[in-house]
Amino acid sequence: MPDRSAAPPALARKLGHYLTNALIVGIIRCALALPYETRLRFVGALVQRVLGPAAGYRRRALDNLARICPDLPPARRREIADGCLNNAGRTFIENYSAQDFPARMADVTPEGPGMGALEAAAARGQAVILVTGHFGNYEATRAALVARGHDIGGLYRDMKNPYFNAHYVKTMEAFGGPVFPQGRRGTAGFVRHLREGGHLVLLFDQHVQFAPVLDFMGAPARTAVSAAELALRYDALLIPFYGIRQPDGVHFRCVLEAPVPPSDPETMTQALNDSLSAQVRAHPEQWFWVHRRWRPEE
Repeated sequence: MPDRSAAPPALARKLGHYLTNALIVGIIRCALALPYETRLRFVGALVQRVLGPAAGYRRRALDNLARICPDLPPARRREIADGCLNNAGRTFIENYSAQDFPARMADVTPEGPGMGALEAAAARGQAVILVTGHFGNYEATRAALVARGHDIGGLYRDMKNPYFNAHYVKTMEAFGGPVFPQGRRGTAGFVRHLREGGHLVLLFDQHVQFAPVLDFMGAPARTAVSAAELALRYDALLIPFYGIRQPDGVHFRCVLEAPVPPSDPETMTQALNDSLSAQVRAHPEQWFWVHRRWRPEE
């Protein structure tokens, strides 16, 4: 006889995903009905004061801050955790502002030595891998580059909630450039994109099981070296970049740093960690401290 014991949990999980997505869609629709700057303030405050604490994100951010920045006064750690959640909320609704946000980023001129390197690579048909972390709004720079005629692809991780994932992917597609899911399903697409001299955005700052242990923010953290491996395999430039939110909470600087010199995957990835660490130290509220980035038990 078939085992029906798993059916109720599966049904409950499906219902939970459906209701969670319904809440998210309701928030998105309400926010998008507001003027642009008002919607950013609204969703930023909602995530900072309600959704983030309820989900345990604020506590996790504070735990990470206590581990990595033990010398900071507790009040300052709380301020950074609150700013982190506010930035996450603003980033979320910016990325759903499929017309307003790209239009605003079209007026931003990307800067830094990596911009010239990117343009030179595009002229000669060389692949480029643009690497960043969950910092500021990583889609800001992609939108600014797409507005200037660059075809910038994206790589994403499917969300566990399939209802949410369906429209989440569409937000990335709205910025232009092909997007590929992580895993076997997307590998062929983004490899072909690089072989053809395409440009691709990768985020590298989450814990990856069995990845090499490298230094990040002064502590050991397992860090994927796949971006460096791809750069070496396909003769691609490896360029760290950042969409840095400005003090008004609305505008951005888009900075492309100098390409990481080719050497070996771990050395190159450590250079990426060092680059991101410098940005996090300069703008700690803009990094997503919620990730379980450091796992000493492994």
